[in-house]
Amino acid sequence: MVAGEAILSGVATIERRKDERTEDERSRVEHTNEVLEALVREHSRLVYRIAYAVLRRHHDAEDATQETFMRVLRYSSKLAAVEDSKTWLARIAWRVAVDRIRQRGRTHEIALEDPDKPVAEVASSDTPADQTVHGTQVSAALERMIAALPEKLREPLILSTIEEMSPREVGATLGINEAAVRSRIFRARQILREKLTGRLGTK
Repeated sequence: MVAGEAILSGVATIERRKDERTEDERSRVEHTNEVLEALVREHSRLVYRIAYAVLRRHHDAEDATQETFMRVLRYSSKLAAVEDSKTWLARIAWRVAVDRIRQRGRTHEIALEDPDKPVAEVASSDTPADQTVHGTQVSAALERMIAALPEKLREPLILSTIEEMSPREVGATLGINEAAVRSRIFRARQILREKLTGRLGTK
């Protein structure tokens, strides 16, 4: 991933500056760099998917991914105290993406599908053309319904579908408790099911 490579390149630059530090400082820098490199390699896809879910543009998601890891680098002194790196990164990535969408000054739409798999490719190649078209239309309608959900229902629903984040992880990311996450996801799915059933029933 481009953003991940850019971050690792930045780490390498820091590595070249080690000679200017004392032995203890160099040791701390080496450890920080190792931890950061591991975070990039292990969670860069998660960070990108969160950013893409909010921003819906590949380039913007790449920029947000890089900014997320740059923030981690800037506050590297806190890495040692992090118990759950996945949730910690998810929270930073979500805030970065939401800040960017607010700066953009427009209502954002969040889709449920895998950003690496366009809707048209979800259907099997063996599926009849009319069924494929119908499935694509339903997926498009579902995207619009998700985008129309109240923010407090939409956010946990989206996060719960990214890398199969648990209710605990979603709650930590959004700053709400696990019970609230479960309740909001249930209500969001209930609304979507009712709307989709009503739409299909009119066909």
